[in-house]
Order: sequence, then structure tokens, then C-alpha cells
Amino acid sequence: MTGDATVRDVHLARTAELTTEVDAFAERHGGRVGLAAVLGELDRRLWRTWAPCLTRHRAWTWDRADRRDPEWWPQGVSVEPGGRHVAVSWYAKKGGVRISFLSPTKRRYRHVTLVVPTASGHEPLRVHAGGLGWHGSRLYVAATRAGLWVCDTGDVVRGDDGEHLLPVRFRLAPVADDGEPLRFSFVSVDDATQPPNLVVGEYGNRRQTRRLAEVPIDGGDATVIRHDVVRAQGVARVGGRLYLTSSHGPWALGSVWSGETGGFRERRRALPMGPEDLAYDAGTDRLWTVTEHPRRRWVVSMRRSSFG
Repeated sequence: MTGDATVRDVHLARTAELTTEVDAFAERHGGRVGLAAVLGELDRRLWRTWAPCLTRHRAWTWDRADRRDPEWWPQGVSVEPGGRHVAVSWYAKKGGVRISFLSPTKRRYRHVTLVVPTASGHEPLRVHAGGLGWHGSRLYVAATRAGLWVCDTGDVVRGDDGEHLLPVRFRLAPVADDGEPLRFSFVSVDDATQPPNLVVGEYGNRRQTRRLAEVPIDGGDATVIRHDVVRAQGVARVGGRLYLTSSHGPWALGSVWSGETGGFRERRRALPMGPEDLAYDAGTDRLWTVTEHPRRRWVVSMRRSSFG
């Protein structure tokens, strides 16, 4: 990234790993079953559909209960290379985070609840989960002021009631010595760099800061720039080009912004109402997003070439 940094000395420090707690958590639940068990037991129907927007797209929606649920709200999205599986994060207004793992080809999905393991049990992970990054077996969950929580999909266990649970392992915690602390509203993985980097960004209205940061995938110093897109919800970087989603309320169609820093072009009505996070799948050269409002919830895939 290039541009004027608006936060100085931003550093992401990896917290101590909860290895002992995660191992004890797995033992209490009869051992790990991993992501393979989730993908082999997709218990909900994913419906192929059409979403209201002016971009050619493919769209899916949830089962009836999840489409209407007023408690759980879809937020983040990330894609397994080749688009075989998609992960979507949801947050609960009363507290809690879950990840839905989707198979678009099988048109099935399943929820996995994220938890914080403790010495004697576990607690709900209480963050907004506005963005989600998926790299290898790791999931990176945006936690606003707290940075990014990280979990390993190999740690999935099956609870007593058959529910799948996934404990977090550590956090990439922000340290800002000067300026306004960065908000980790959304996140994506840039696999084009070696090692891969994370691209994180801020949601902000006209009175708030609106910035992006490029972060090493294991933490370290972050390069921060302004993006200035009002109500940005997600970002993906492809080569030197950035793509951002932005929302315009619960009933107006959303936008895609694309270009280089300082020169973004807006494509209005490119997305359904309520777009959230953004992900890029290099294997298919497609962008993915998810929308949040009850009865207007879609998972949408679009050709990147539609936006230059």
C-alpha cells in the first residue's frame, strides 16, 4: 500500500497461545473432530437464488429460520481457494459469534460456535466479527478495538448436544503509540504476497477515521493509510488494486469501490442492500460478499472483472 500514514507506530503483538486451555477443552469433549467433521455433516439447506443488484452474479440464501433471525447477523466472509467452501461469520446482539461453513455446490451449510476456552470450561466469544480471513487452517476474526482473534479449524469439537464448537487460540492485539487507535472492522487475506498479509480496515461515518492497514499474517508492524470511503464494510486487494464494499442503509443497494489509494471509483447499486465483508478467490477470480438484514440476506459471488 501507498499513501500518508495516519496512525504511527502501529504494531500487532501476538498474545500468549491458549494451548493448555484448548487441549483441556478438547479432552472434555472427547477429542478434536476438526473441520472435516463439519463439512461431512452439513445439516442446513442453502438455497440458490437471485439478489437485487445491477451486477451479474451468483447468489445463495439461508434456510428460512436463518434468513429471518433477528438475533444473529451475518458479517464476515472468506473463501477456500477455488471456491469449494465459504465461511461466514455471524454475531449475536446478546453476545456470541458463530461461523457458517458453506458448500455452494452441495447447497448445504452448518454453524460452528466460537468460544474462549478457560481452565474449567468455555465462554462465548463476544466480538462484532465484522470481518473474516481464512488462510490454511486458521481463521482470523475481526474484533474492532481488540484486533484479531485467531483460531485453528483443526480444533473443532462436538458438544454434548451435537453442536460443533471451535475455541480461539490467541489474539493479534494492536499497540498504537501515537494517534487514534485503529479499529479492526473487517479483514481479508492477501495470498499474493509471500508470506501472505492481512488487509484490515475501518468502518466509519463522515466524522470518523476511515483507514486501511496491511498487517503481517503473524503480527508485526502495520502500514496504515486513509481510504475515506464512508460506511466501508469490506476490502480485498488484488495486485495493486483495492476493492471495497460500502452500505447505504437497510433498503438502498450497496456500492463497490475500486482503484488505487486516492483514486477509487464507485459503482453504485452494484450490491444488494446491507453488504458486509468482502473476499477474493484467486482460483476463480471472483469477489464474494454477504448481506446482513433479516429477510434480505444473501451470499453473493461476482466476477472481479466487472469492477476493473
